[in-house]
Amino acid sequence: MSQEKPSTEVTRIGSPSLEASRNQTKDPQNGAQQETQEEGQVLTRTTITPRPNYVPPLNFSLVEDGIYRSGFPMPINYPFMQQLKLKTIIYVGDLSHEKPKNKEKADKPKEKADKPKEKADKPKKDKNGSAAIYEKYKAWIDSTDIKFCPLLVHSSQEPFTSLETQIQTQESLEAALHLILDRRNFPILIHSNKGKHRIGVLVGLMRKILQGWCMSGIFEEYEKFAMGKSEFDLEFIEMWQPELSYEEEWLPGFVRQ
Repeated sequence: MSQEKPSTEVTRIGSPSLEASRNQTKDPQNGAQQETQEEGQVLTRTTITPRPNYVPPLNFSLVEDGIYRSGFPMPINYPFMQQLKLKTIIYVGDLSHEKPKNKEKADKPKEKADKPKEKADKPKKDKNGSAAIYEKYKAWIDSTDIKFCPLLVHSSQEPFTSLETQIQTQESLEAALHLILDRRNFPILIHSNKGKHRIGVLVGLMRKILQGWCMSGIFEEYEKFAMGKSEFDLEFIEMWQPELSYEEEWLPGFVRQ
């Protein structure tokens, strides 16, 4: 016994029978255009307004919940940073401090000092306009409610660093770790100039001291951003063990006790 199949009729949107009976209405407030049809179907066309592009800083990445790392932010990155709703920015670098003059250059023989004035009188160019970039960056931070903590950390790539320089670097890194140990400072952005070596050392110390990572994992993460090894940095991360104090109430959840 054969069973009859129910017949179905499909009407395509945009067919001549419906196209002729379509009425168009436009909402002047939101720019949405509605098209009504006889069958009770409603199509809504909405005009999407282009939004500004959000560009993260160089080498931007999430370290832990509430902690980000990057290179030095540029003006094009400011809209992106506003979306992070940062409470604290920790800068580990040397742009916020005047570099000490090298005594060795002052003690050079007079033969080299008596060169033609054309070369001697040439003003030294500020590489990449770093001073102007820093001032613009500081002005932007001042226009927000973000707490800015510039900490002097010298580059480990510079040879023959003095004991005074090493102590200064250790004090700055210790101060940064204390800020990270208080979740009242979160969300935090920690950054250096390029987001490679100096910030790599700080993150490496955080992984070792606060989270108990193994050294192989720490070195792998360091090399991922640094694009190569810096033997001094890796040795420093492995050997240095500061004494840190914290308030139990505000200790971040990722800290391993």
